Amino acid sequence: MKVLRIICLLIMAGWLAGFSAFSQNRKISYKDADRSADAISQHLQDLFPVQTEGVDYQSIYDALTQLYASPLDLNTSTRDELESTYLFTERQLNSLAAYRADLGDLLSIYELQAVPDFDLPTIRRLLPFVTVTGNSSLFGGLSTPTDNYLIVRYEQILEQQKGFSEATPDKNDKLPTRYLGNSAQLYARYRYSRPRAFSLGLTIEKDPGERIKWQPSAHRYGADYVSFHAQVQNRGKWRNIIVGDYQLQIGQGLVLSAGFVLGKSAETVQTVCRPTLGARPYTSLTEYGYFRGATATYAFLPTLDLTLFAAHNRRDANIAVDSLGIGTVATSLQTSGLHRTQAELDDQGSLIETNIGAHLLYHNRRQFQFGLTVLQTTFDTYFRRRNLPYNTYEFTGKQNLVVGAHGGYIWRNWNLFGEVAHSSGSATNSGGMGIVGGALVSLTKKIDLAIALRHYDRNFHSFYSNGFSESSRTINESGAYLGLKYTVYRKLTLGGFVDYFSFPWLKYLVDKPSDGFDYLLQARYTPNRKTAFYAVYHEEHKQKNLTTDKTKAVVGTTRRNYALNAEYVLMRGLSLRSRVQWGGYRYAGQPASLGFALVQDATLELRRLSLSGRVALFGTDDYDSRQYVYERDVLYSFSFPAYFNRGIRHYLVVQYNLSRQLTVWVRWARTDLTNQATTGSDLDQINAPHKTEVKMQARWRF
Repeated sequence: MKVLRIICLLIMAGWLAGFSAFSQNRKISYKDADRSADAISQHLQDLFPVQTEGVDYQSIYDALTQLYASPLDLNTSTRDELESTYLFTERQLNSLAAYRADLGDLLSIYELQAVPDFDLPTIRRLLPFVTVTGNSSLFGGLSTPTDNYLIVRYEQILEQQKGFSEATPDKNDKLPTRYLGNSAQLYARYRYSRPRAFSLGLTIEKDPGERIKWQPSAHRYGADYVSFHAQVQNRGKWRNIIVGDYQLQIGQGLVLSAGFVLGKSAETVQTVCRPTLGARPYTSLTEYGYFRGATATYAFLPTLDLTLFAAHNRRDANIAVDSLGIGTVATSLQTSGLHRTQAELDDQGSLIETNIGAHLLYHNRRQFQFGLTVLQTTFDTYFRRRNLPYNTYEFTGKQNLVVGAHGGYIWRNWNLFGEVAHSSGSATNSGGMGIVGGALVSLTKKIDLAIALRHYDRNFHSFYSNGFSESSRTINESGAYLGLKYTVYRKLTLGGFVDYFSFPWLKYLVDKPSDGFDYLLQARYTPNRKTAFYAVYHEEHKQKNLTTDKTKAVVGTTRRNYALNAEYVLMRGLSLRSRVQWGGYRYAGQPASLGFALVQDATLELRRLSLSGRVALFGTDDYDSRQYVYERDVLYSFSFPAYFNRGIRHYLVVQYNLSRQLTVWVRWARTDLTNQATTGSDLDQINAPHKTEVKMQARWRF
């Protein structure tokens, strides 16, 4: 049987050898020079053809780049791990599991062609993010390789911003605020890892305007941001141990959520359900939302795991003297991660947060799982937000306890999931519930469906949650979501979703309970492996405060976005992408704010050299009609800027592999405005109608 499979693989390898640069230029191993970083760019643009509010794009990009650097082994990865990529349908996951159960491990990634429900477009999309290792067969199932590299990066805005200009005293002989550090942005990352075995990492970053200062008494160790982790996995019954910075993804994210969490996007079905991935090292540059301490997962039985974790974080917070006699209170948590001025430095690490928790998970071979989660968060300073109506039900006090239960069951092509959680704390306004549940189903080989219901009380408090929602926080919301994907035939796919939501209490900039809905329609046509087209329409209706003639009212708003995209390969190594997007934002009874962007991208891939560039023309009436367009950047860097006002944006990214060990990148980008005399605002203002950014990066593989 194995000989027959190898013969079949020889035939499949011949078919596959011509369709992908990945298979043309390398063996299936992520340790090769690079499997085209354009794969990440392509996947992100497919997921977010139009901008979606409340999505943490930086975290999504970080998760994708980690997956790119350490692709999942199709023979050893769990269903949850494969599901977390959002690259598989429920039917494909079931087919892959059944194939492995019947015939054993895959001998090569080429063998995916023999797995039912896997076609060539699907396999092309998977290639950058999956691998097959641990098999010594003809096709080089390789032993799991290590990844050992150092990256350094320098960034600079060439024009002088106001925050870096010389400060001159005003008429009262007071100096205006200026940034304390220089304008350079510095970054370094070291990573030594072997998938499913160990990981050691160190990340250092200094943002523009921040100082490099060694002051251990103030918890400053050179660069402003320093992150470290050490991880070992699969040591007997110890499944996972991490010391340093980490995140946990548990259940549907009502208690603990992290990583590749998309919410509503162009992937209208798979992103509704969150996989349980447990603890993972934290390597992002986002300076909040992670634990700093230790966690360990122990397998009492093959089907029963216990995870314990503890953390001690210094959070940035605004500290003030309370007017009600409580004393010093924290009124808000700062999440920008910027510490450029004295006021920002005063907030840095001013609130000590202690977390302890546990997660007990039962999972069996019939693809049933059930878990219990508990998280207790304690602050060293009394926390109370500003005394405003929309903050009435926000967390108040020093301690918050969240207890949750989650479950999932796979039955044929149905994936049923849900989670319920309850918060309680030291204040009277705690005690809310959070509930989410739904199903993913492959109704036929051509139709996939997603249904999700959610309800989060106005006093449900969970600091590390990120459940499926319209808002960026899991609080004060109810909603119902329906998503559909229809493969008309191999070359044409249609999809869409509709989501209704309501907010039982006030929100920021919404001074009464409100509701709304949004829907998205899309079509993707791929006539051949060199050409692809897609069209997207997204419309959203919400309510918001509107102030006119000194009167304020809550009125309806409508946002519409359109996008047309064409991708084509002119010749081997040269690909183009053309895009036009436009849309508008309108308050009820007011003129609409309109905007557009015309974008032309080109990428040239040679043996050691890669060039990627863009020219974009854009115009908007104001910031309300801004156009978000993803930009290709150097590896492990992310750019998803908002184009607004009127002007031209262009950039060029150069990547050159000097050797198998050393790769360098240079990125130059510039925005020229035609209707403004300055760019930026406040301390970021430039007294010129243009902004130029330069970025240089080098990676050394050990």
